[in-house]
Parts: sequence; structure tokens; C-alpha cells
Amino acid sequence: MRRSRFLVSLPSFYYFPCRFSVSVPISSGETELPSINVTIFTFLSFSFSITHQISLKMVGMQNFTGVEAATKKVDDKKFINFHLARLVRGEDRRELDDTGFACHRAFHSVHCVSTKPVRIDTRNMTVYVPSDNEWENETVVRPYPWQGYAVNEISHVRIIQYSNATAPPPCDFRHRVPAVVFSSGYIGNTYHEMSEIIIPLYITTRHFQSRVAFVVEDYKPSFFAKYNAIITRLTAHEVINPAANAAAVHCFPASVVGLKYHGILKVNSTDIPGGYGMPEFKRFLREIFSLTYSHVSEIPRPRLLLLSRTKSRKFLNEDEMIAMMQEVGFEVVVVRGSNLATMARLVNSCSVIVGVHGAGLTNDVFMAKGGVVVQVEPLGTEWISKVMFGDTARAMGLHHLLYKIEEEESSLVKLYGRNSSVVIDPASVYRGGGYMTARAVFIDQQNVKINLARFRSSIVEALSIVTD
Repeated sequence: MRRSRFLVSLPSFYYFPCRFSVSVPISSGETELPSINVTIFTFLSFSFSITHQISLKMVGMQNFTGVEAATKKVDDKKFINFHLARLVRGEDRRELDDTGFACHRAFHSVHCVSTKPVRIDTRNMTVYVPSDNEWENETVVRPYPWQGYAVNEISHVRIIQYSNATAPPPCDFRHRVPAVVFSSGYIGNTYHEMSEIIIPLYITTRHFQSRVAFVVEDYKPSFFAKYNAIITRLTAHEVINPAANAAAVHCFPASVVGLKYHGILKVNSTDIPGGYGMPEFKRFLREIFSLTYSHVSEIPRPRLLLLSRTKSRKFLNEDEMIAMMQEVGFEVVVVRGSNLATMARLVNSCSVIVGVHGAGLTNDVFMAKGGVVVQVEPLGTEWISKVMFGDTARAMGLHHLLYKIEEEESSLVKLYGRNSSVVIDPASVYRGGGYMTARAVFIDQQNVKINLARFRSSIVEALSIVTD
């Protein structure tokens, strides 16, 4: 038997479920265990059956007999394969059609799709995929996009394409929906959580209408507590934490390992099943959190949300800024962190959001269309300010105003000296020490004292946009 090994190394840098419980016997291998209570999810979905245009379906552990079982199996298989195939294109799509397995590799991400039944051994996070080849092939991926310096926090998942001569481990649990395997390893920052997990998860799974099961490597309870409202709209099933199921082998009719990624806070309608883009994602969030405003013109009075920071990149003259904004004509709301639902409603109720470059600006995903993002750009953050929040705000239907601070507005002048290369040539810090060295200076050590006379013009412009 010949084995080949392929290691993928990434570069550094409506459908509403209803639940009810029943008592059913659970089988583990050849042994029947005592009955336990399990939650069954029901929901309305579109059937691919020729004889049934709309049917009420049950997704969970359930038995069907006769014609009903055969029809159900065909409908599920068509539904699964149709939506899985939409995750890959070109040569990858042809490979999936020919072999039942394909991986799409982009610069910052990889996701592998199997339309064949798979077995996932959660003891070592190995996915077994049957193959028609006579030899065994192994692919290793880290199921998380844009890993950068967080790469060591993301665990590997092995995908083994096995031949008929190989006996994979037997199933402990059988599922009737595809598995989606991803990592929640790098969290604690709203920007990374939203850009690298939530949005890719939406892109990968929204078109399945909740008919997927999530298998989450590097499971972090705090992440799922924070984003529970979103997660439960994308899957009607309990999330599988491999660390809590160390001895289990889960069997699925198909799988996706890794998430489809379009880029920083991006949903590209030309490369997504169904053709929906960032406006649809924002509508999805608005429905989840019952947000009031879809367009800034609906907000009754000019309201400005100031993102106040308590660590690095603080506003050193925040009180004076607030007084100036009120004088211009805004009701000012100051926020220093909040739970996701509360933040979503606060942001949605404001026509303007102001903040220093940082993760807090990611909350502009909750803003009503036509709102204004005023981003304060500290020294040494030119490129990331534009790419992370400038380009993305415009793609969301928002206006973006950039306030680039002058040297005298940065605390780095006092720390390093007015004539230091840190102040007069920030790019030299990147060239000399790389991103992590530059980050330690410009992101972690810098605060700003806003020139109120200069900044006032940006606030006046923001007011004119939202009151025009």
C-alpha cells in the first residue's frame, strides 16, 4: 500500500428551528444504551422531491420506512450534494464531481469538501473519506483562515482518503446532515472573530438552511456564548466539541473541513452560493438581533457613538472631544465595551461611529445603511486602517471618513522623541523588525490626543452626510 502525504501550510502574516424532547434508545456500536432525552429540531424547508414542493422535515435521529424512507434519502442527498458543490468552482468542482472529494486552496485559506460519507474520529481529529484509489492519501489542514501570527493556536485536522483495503474506525454516532469542521482557536478580539470565523461560517453554511452540524476544533466556550444567537441560526444541531467527546467517532453523509473565506470582513456576492453579499449578511444580523434601523434616514436625530478605549490607542482628551461633538449637533453615546446584543442595538441606533483604528470598529456591521464611520488613524497604521475598516465600510454601504493624525497628536513623540524614526518614518520599523515589532510600537504603545480644530471638520462633514 502506498501512502502520500500533503501538508497545507498557510502563510504567516427562513428557517427557524423548533425544539421538543423525546426519549429514544441510543446505539453505540453493537450495544444498545438506555433511553435518553434528545432534542429534535423541526423546521420548514424546500424539498427537492418532484411530488412534494414543500414538506415538513425532521432533522435528527429518526427512522423512516418504505417509500417515505427512500424519498427522504434521495431528497437529503440531492440537497446536500447540490449545496456542497456550490462551495467549489473550476477544476476543484470537476474534481469533486469525479471523485467526491476536493480541496480549494487560496492564499489565506483552505477548505475541503466531501460528498461521500465520512467518519470523524474526535480522539485525534481525523476525517476518513472513502476513495476509489488503491492507495491511501492524507491531507493536513488548519481549519481557520488568515492565521498570521496565531498559527500556533490552530490545531491540525487530518483528512485520510482510504481505499477498500483500509478499515476506518466504526461509528459511535450517526448524523443525517453534513459536518462542517472549523477552529475557534484565535478569539478574544471582535475583529478576528467576525472576520475570520463568523463571516466565513456564514458564507460556508448559510445556504444549507441550518441543515449542518458544526464540529469545532480548539473549542472555546466564551466564543460560543458570545455568538450563540448567530451560531444557532446557522445550525439546528448542538455544536460538537471534540475535547468533550474524546472517545467518539461521528459519521456524516458528507463534510466540509475549513471555511470558505473571501477576505477581510468581506462577503463577495460573485463567489458565494446564492449570490448574496454583505447587504444580505447585514440583513441577517439585523433579523437576529431585532435591530430597528435599516437606513440612517430612519434614525430620528443625529446620534454619534464614540468607541472609548481603556488600554492602548486611547483618546487622551476624550472629554473635550465629546463636548465638541455635542456642540456640532450630535447626541453622543460613549461605549467602553458591552455584550454583543447590546452593542449591536447601540450601534444600529447611531448614525455615526467614531473610533481609533482597532477591533471595536468591526461593530460597523450593525450600522444602518448610509451611516458614517470616522476612523482615527494613528501613526504606522496606514495600510491596515484602509484595508480593515476603510474598504470594508464602503462595501457595507457606509461612508468612511479617515482622520489621519499628525505627529504631535501621537504619544509616541513623547516616548521616542520628535526626530525618532518611529515618528518620522514608521515604515522603517516594519522594514527593520517586521510586523510584530511594529505592532508592539504602533498598536500596543500608542495613544492619541486629538487636535480638536482639525477633527471638528471631520465631525461637521459626518453630520452633513447623515442629515442631507
